[in-house]
Amino acid sequence: MRRRAFIAALGGAAALARLPIARAQAPRSRRVAVLMGLREDNSDSPLAIAAFRRGLQQLGWAEGRDLDIDIRWGNGDSARIRSYAEDLARLKPEVVLAVSPPVVSALRDAAPQIPVVFALVPDPVRSGFVASAAHPGGNVTGFTSIQGSIGSKWLQLAREIAPAMLRALVVWSPDVGNYAPYADALQSGAASLGITLVKAPVRTVSEVDSAIESFQRDRAGTLVVIPDNFTIGNAQAITDMAMQRHMPGIYPYEVFARSGGLISYGVDRFDIFSRAAGYVDRILKGAKPSELPVQDPEKFILIVNMKTAKTLGVTVPQSLLVAADEVIE
Repeated sequence: MRRRAFIAALGGAAALARLPIARAQAPRSRRVAVLMGLREDNSDSPLAIAAFRRGLQQLGWAEGRDLDIDIRWGNGDSARIRSYAEDLARLKPEVVLAVSPPVVSALRDAAPQIPVVFALVPDPVRSGFVASAAHPGGNVTGFTSIQGSIGSKWLQLAREIAPAMLRALVVWSPDVGNYAPYADALQSGAASLGITLVKAPVRTVSEVDSAIESFQRDRAGTLVVIPDNFTIGNAQAITDMAMQRHMPGIYPYEVFARSGGLISYGVDRFDIFSRAAGYVDRILKGAKPSELPVQDPEKFILIVNMKTAKTLGVTVPQSLLVAADEVIE
């Protein structure tokens, strides 16, 4: 009996030996794309991408192991953005991080089936990207770039640094930007402070220069810059022109203050990119964009460039210096 049992056992072992060896399966690499409307050579663009990558890493994703990220830079060029959107439609990533309204529009046209998480979009409802903030209702959701009263806040800051200021030149690009999301707050702020707004839609750097020269020739005031792919991409040129015309400016993002702008106040873009990683993670794990409400900014950054203030002869109130997140000496 023992011999027969032994032989049977040997036969069973031989049968097991003929079975295929189970191998540990490497996790399937998931594909995410990023389409940036901004220029790659903007000083803080790589930092924004780094914040997005860091957010994904903190959620357990590792590039090259279980995640591939394809990044495209639109460089503020509408034709280039559309071309990249078409490329991504062919690549079929599982989700795209879309940065700026023109990028969302291009992706919606070229690849409506691909889930999109947007960042730095001022008014996605008015732009028609979502049905409502609470219930996006489609394949698009994400993070807005403004809080409703920010336009009024810019004018309040302008009045603090120039108490006698009665005029403000508002600059943006109608090709890649939109004045409408900021209009109500700017108008109400101007009315309450007794400030006249001079609106200057521009398409080229030379048009910015002409607008500033004409504005200052009539009567001095303050420059207010609306954020879009054009103005952000030309931050250095715009702040340089303002300095040459001896014109104080209030700017939307820190890249302007670091380029020589007097004051920047706006959303913490790196925080937005980090939070966007959370939505990308949830979509990769099965969530639908229509189930993820659009979120507003939570953090804002105020930077004062005292080097510029001294050059312009502007006295910055101590209260503003105390409130600033950073003071550039």
